[in-house]
Amino acid sequence: MAGEGREPPVVVYPWLDGARRVTIHDESVGRAYSLRDVLEFLHLAGLEENGVRLDDPELVEWRGGGPADWPEDQV
Repeated sequence: MAGEGREPPVVVYPWLDGARRVTIHDESVGRAYSLRDVLEFLHLAGLEENGVRLDDPELVEWRGGGPADWPEDQV
């Protein structure tokens, strides 16, 4: 996926009003309220074809908390 010295294609930003902003290849694709939403964005972008590991730093950069960090009512 990401080459040496490059950012991962997917970046998940800190919470904003209970959601996390998601970008794919530097383009905002929406707000995620759960991991399910992040997976749907990856699916729509065609990035899940070989199985997705959301903890893979070559694919996803988590800012402001990792894949397990969501508001309790959003999990």
